[in-house]
Amino acid sequence: MIRNPQCAIRFIATPRLDCARVAGAPYLTRRQVRLWRARDPMTSHRGAVIFQLADGIAVLERTPATFRALLAGLPDHWTATNEGPETFSPFDNVGHLIHGERKDWIPRARIILEQGANRRFEPYDRFAQVRESQGKSLTQLLDEFALLRAENLATLRGWTLSERELALEGEHPALGNVTLRQLLATWVAHDLGHVAQTTRVMAKQYREAVGPWRVYLPVLDR
Repeated sequence: MIRNPQCAIRFIATPRLDCARVAGAPYLTRRQVRLWRARDPMTSHRGAVIFQLADGIAVLERTPATFRALLAGLPDHWTATNEGPETFSPFDNVGHLIHGERKDWIPRARIILEQGANRRFEPYDRFAQVRESQGKSLTQLLDEFALLRAENLATLRGWTLSERELALEGEHPALGNVTLRQLLATWVAHDLGHVAQTTRVMAKQYREAVGPWRVYLPVLDR
């Protein structure tokens, strides 16, 4: 088993779980790491879309508004509930995304672009939002996320990245060499994963209320 500092999950049988699902089991199997390292980032697989920067930015710039539309003004029981110990509530998800804006995507992209002697990323604290969000309202977090995302996308656009630069590599603590293209694609997928996680956590609050319709609503048992 190989420790995975990117997401707090146990990637053994089902790699579809998300960050903070099982905080005590942050592992990848050796086979999954080998498959990850062997992937060609320019190859489409089973209909997957090849990453294009403009298409990725189109998603990234919509994420803050998506969370605001979904969560702003809701009662606390919608936004503060999670899936159990050491899992994320919708409130936690916004805080987690904020920490990523500060410590993950753009800082790691800079390390790659600088191509210095040390290209190894600092480990990412998946639960930093526990302390960083203390005393803040959801409205404050949504505003902070929108501001940081706008600043980071302005930085990203300002780089006018070339294909050569997108192919540059940094070193992930668990995965080894990764390209800038892969990092940016992961930023997009990470956003979408936390949108999905947030809506799943909210849907589960009606797990019993839906009665027999539960058999048609797989989101309630994921």
